Amino acid sequence: MNKLCLTVTCPSRRGIVAAISGFLAEQGCNIHDASQFDDIETGNFFMRMSFSSEAGKGLADLDAAFSELSKTFEMEHAFYDEAQKMRVVIMVSRFGHCLNDLLYRWRIGALPIEIVAVISNHMDYQKVVVNHDIPFHCIRVTPQNKAAAEAQIMAIVEETEAELVVLARYMQILSDEMCTKMSGRIINIHHSFLPSFKGANPYKQAFLRGVKLIGATSHYVTGDLDEGPIIEQDTVRVTHAQSADDYVSLGRDVEAAVLARAIHAHARRRSFLNGNKTVVFPASPGSYSSDRMG
Repeated sequence: MNKLCLTVTCPSRRGIVAAISGFLAEQGCNIHDASQFDDIETGNFFMRMSFSSEAGKGLADLDAAFSELSKTFEMEHAFYDEAQKMRVVIMVSRFGHCLNDLLYRWRIGALPIEIVAVISNHMDYQKVVVNHDIPFHCIRVTPQNKAAAEAQIMAIVEETEAELVVLARYMQILSDEMCTKMSGRIINIHHSFLPSFKGANPYKQAFLRGVKLIGATSHYVTGDLDEGPIIEQDTVRVTHAQSADDYVSLGRDVEAAVLARAIHAHARRRSFLNGNKTVVFPASPGSYSSDRMG
């Protein structure tokens, strides 16, 4: 039996959980894991349920049967097969630590994704990508060809039927048009020194100021640079004994880990946009397991 998943967003009101649980029981489904959040400030309700259909109901059948309940509670809902991997396009420039980490996690099955293309504005990682049997596209970006370059990028996204774009240290600013069109479908990673240390060499700036915590933030991309809804963050401690180069190395590690966790949350349908914030539910049991060890 395949594990299925139901996600729901709607205005908060009494009886939602009971109605959904009752519906699944009536359809012959067994709930394995459930998370919910009622945002008192916004009046929004969020839920994710993982379940199996013991009656053999498919996604289309469940969705059709759920439509009346969805209308009653003004829901935005979707049913998913958890065995279906999310199609992802990765974009990278000249820092390859996040790309290489994602390729490894993808190869061992630690992320529920299918990498359908890698796009870069440089040729540095063509060989490593092609060696993984993944299509590599080099699209140079200049102030003069930016619109045409983004059109090429969007063509690849559409041709590959990608559901998510990951900026794995892609050092180009996306246009407002692309951010709007792909709202909730582009994830970025950057250091967590903002707004304190902007521009070039933020780790060197942090070193010179004696920073004791190095962090990373992964978020959904919006037209406001590096200010989209946050999905995942983490930190690592440093001391006076570390050098500026140590800061960079430790920063790379935390960036790679935070980006992978953010992608996992999105691909498992655990992350919900909630205005300028997100609701991110805990992972279901077994969802971090890998197919292979190496």
